[in-house]
Amino acid sequence: MLRAAGVGAGDEVVVPAFGNAEVAEAVTLAGAVPVFADIDPATYCIDADSVATVLSSRTAAVVAVHRFGRPADMAGLRQLGERHGLLVLEQGDEDSSLEAAPYDEVGERRAHAAHLDARLKGVMTPARGEGHTYEQYVVRVPGNGRPDRDAFARAVRARGVDCRVPVKTPVHRTPEFRRSVVLRETERAADETLALPVGASLTRRERQRVVSACNALGGLVQPAGALWLAASL
Repeated sequence: MLRAAGVGAGDEVVVPAFGNAEVAEAVTLAGAVPVFADIDPATYCIDADSVATVLSSRTAAVVAVHRFGRPADMAGLRQLGERHGLLVLEQGDEDSSLEAAPYDEVGERRAHAAHLDARLKGVMTPARGEGHTYEQYVVRVPGNGRPDRDAFARAVRARGVDCRVPVKTPVHRTPEFRRSVVLRETERAADETLALPVGASLTRRERQRVVSACNALGGLVQPAGALWLAASL
């Protein structure tokens, strides 16, 4: 799509760093240079305000990636594109199915998500939003960086719950695309996020196991402010 639009050598394309490297790689294959913008902390999608701060005279396009079943702010990005004459492209999450899930499957996931929202403690449940299909149920584990989230994940797995870290390393921190930029929300999300089971086939017993495992660990991880206070006493 980038090549078809004439994007190539000498151009910059703004992309998210929160996710896999495929989008940045596609930009490179087109001959252009990927430039990373920060994400909206609620949707985990590229943030239009952050995009505006990294635009230059070489910027030719912006690529938005929908995350975890939440759509990016395409209206805001298209307005930005119109003001600056930029191509605005969008794609689904690299970890999601290429085909849209049947409505009843989405309904089941939303029901499971509502069940977890109402019962989980000790983690920050996903922000609700119009159109959220919960392709992944991504919580945040409050704490003071990656060791806390990873310890929580290991403990939850030990209790029989299949969970995973959705983004271990932001693209702008990988060797191939390393940039000396600070993307605070991207880095914070990479340190704190954890994907819990939410599939349509999830049974009641499995939902209860997720809740029991996470809530049993609610006191394991403290907010960063509490840790700082304890250390200072």
